[in-house]
Amino acid sequence: MITGDRALDRHYMQMALDLAARARGRTSPNPMVGAVVVRDDRVIGEGYHARAGEPHAEVLALHAAGEASRSATLYVNLEPCCHHGRTGPCTELVISAGVKRVVVAMKDPNPLVAGRGIERLRGAGLAVTVGVLAAEAAGLNEVFIKYITTKMPFVVAKAAMSLDGRIATRTGKSRWITGPAARSYGHQLRDWYDAIMVGAGTVLADDPLLTARLPDGGGRDPVRIVLDSTARTPLEARVLGRHSAARTIIVATTAAPAERLAALRQAGAQTLAAGDGPRVDLKELMKELGRQGITSVLIEGGAEVHGSALAAGIVDKVVWFVAPRIIGGRTAPGPVGGAGVDEPDQAVLLEQVTVNRFGADICIEGYIAGGAFLQYLNDCFQRSGLCLPV
Repeated sequence: MITGDRALDRHYMQMALDLAARARGRTSPNPMVGAVVVRDDRVIGEGYHARAGEPHAEVLALHAAGEASRSATLYVNLEPCCHHGRTGPCTELVISAGVKRVVVAMKDPNPLVAGRGIERLRGAGLAVTVGVLAAEAAGLNEVFIKYITTKMPFVVAKAAMSLDGRIATRTGKSRWITGPAARSYGHQLRDWYDAIMVGAGTVLADDPLLTARLPDGGGRDPVRIVLDSTARTPLEARVLGRHSAARTIIVATTAAPAERLAALRQAGAQTLAAGDGPRVDLKELMKELGRQGITSVLIEGGAEVHGSALAAGIVDKVVWFVAPRIIGGRTAPGPVGGAGVDEPDQAVLLEQVTVNRFGADICIEGYIAGGAFLQYLNDCFQRSGLCLPV
């Protein structure tokens, strides 16, 4: 069997991961994939999947390498596909290119692949190594993993609060708690995820656009979702206007007035019902969004929306900004509402926590312990072998 140097394998796999990440927010519902072709310790071809429907990373990398691909090593952060979708199976191209060794970060969780691509390559006589930078590969494609295995979107709860846990002053003023760097990253998150979700209270208080405004003027606006059980969103709200080509979905309950829903549709929104009230059924909503092909949702709601989302168990990841300022005030709101828990050991816990700085602000990110995504990854690494070296 052909084997490689572990340090070199990690080096070239990191290159593949970096290439894949260039398309963050553009490949939905497909994964982000990068590929690097190496021969005699020299990169001779590279590529990444830019968006759904366009050539896969392996195709671009092997095309760039040309005839030099023969006897080369291919590094790819996700198992090459072996089925016909919008494009043909990459496994056959890899085999015909004469590649001798393939290094894969993780197996594809897509049930249509799930190890069959690797089996096909090995059956054709290629040496295949699986599991190089597996955890990094899984983190990069967390959205794809959740969606392809559950048919529901990956959900991120994002909030910004003061050092004493306030998201606004006692008068309701919230602009701005965090600094420019943190706010810029918040817009980057909007660009990366398929949809952004807020409550009607946020629309009434702030009249937000909910668009992705990046420093270079670019950015892709997410689908705007407003949780509005009684359809009270103002018809003149900016989220309904012509400020963006992205669609707006008003999510009500079956108890919402039909005439209000009709008026919102006339104003340009899509409406749907999730639950009979008094609040929107968030689990039912996530199933419907999955059916619509929305693979990820960024929650930027107020305290009640965050509290409801956590209580419903739909949140996979938390992105929490903490600003070094103290607001105070007994009635100043915090980031999470709802009934809360009775005992400290009932609190929602985070795992795989990371901490970053954005100017003077701190950003804490982590996955919900016991959530669907982490449960899958634990199964992936411990039992199914989808990510572990095989």
